[in-house]
Amino acid sequence: MRLRTHLIGAAATAGLAAAGARVGVARQRRAINRRPADRHPAFGSLRSEPVTVVADDGTPLHVEVDECAGSPVTLVFCHGYALSLDCWHLQREHYRGRVRAVYYDQRSHGRSGRSPIGNATIDQLGRDLLTVLDAVAPDGPVVLVGHSMGGMTIVALAEEHPELFGDRVVGTALLSTTAGGLDPSRVLLPIAPPWAGVGVHRGVAALARGHRAVDVVRRLGRDIALVATDQLAFGDPVPASYVEFVDKMLSDTPFEVVAEFFPGFGSLDKFHAVGVLAKVPTAIVCGTEDRLTSVGHSRKLHSLIPGSTLLECLGAGHMVILERSDEVNGELDGVLDATGTVEPR
Repeated sequence: MRLRTHLIGAAATAGLAAAGARVGVARQRRAINRRPADRHPAFGSLRSEPVTVVADDGTPLHVEVDECAGSPVTLVFCHGYALSLDCWHLQREHYRGRVRAVYYDQRSHGRSGRSPIGNATIDQLGRDLLTVLDAVAPDGPVVLVGHSMGGMTIVALAEEHPELFGDRVVGTALLSTTAGGLDPSRVLLPIAPPWAGVGVHRGVAALARGHRAVDVVRRLGRDIALVATDQLAFGDPVPASYVEFVDKMLSDTPFEVVAEFFPGFGSLDKFHAVGVLAKVPTAIVCGTEDRLTSVGHSRKLHSLIPGSTLLECLGAGHMVILERSDEVNGELDGVLDATGTVEPR
């Protein structure tokens, strides 16, 4: 009963705050809608025949492979927290027909199955990545690309299986990510209701028990959430379709899933494991206005991975893979060139 009262009261508070700021939110929403349209096809429209890969605990993972005849290397893309494989749309567009590429939904995200209680961890994501590699890229060299939680997934794999790097794994790219030292409340900003960050761990745990009510509040505050996504995921005024696309992925992720993964971010500490990435060409990219995994995290990764490159995208936010796709794709091209597996462009 107390939880229900808390949720109703919090929802009412959020409603009053939303009403008080309604004019400002509406103005910002109109400003987003007035931005120039983008030239890319509809987000989420790039598909390939799905493959189900079963993780070691029985969780079904949704995998899509863009085949490319004669490709000497496979790119494997690992997406971030509360997103889905569709977030790689502009990279997928760039590499289709050029390089074999694998995209998959992390457990409990997108079209993948829900994780058993207790297995929504960064370490488990690292094991899932190896399972995906063994299933759809068992032979030949691979380059791993991770954004946000996806970069942490790669680091978890490196910690558990350092022998893969310089052998099967011939290159890596770490985009808007870290290996530890996160402020958990920052991770929640574009995902949860504004009042969910109060008390952080206790608040998230309590809200998880009433996750359906939280999801209702999130849906009712759609305009507020959209404006928050614009401010927190991007640095520059990107087209409205970009904001709506990211907001949809966030809102489609049940709060119960958000809560299950949340504890792992505060306890993440894997900087000791990143040195093995020095065995392969490694690109690190981050926006200077990233409010979730700030550029300082990328600078630290760069300092701990000898030979790595660091691109700081001036003014870009956390969703640098969309906001600065040309620059990100250029860095990925550079990693491919450096592996010696493809002809330099």
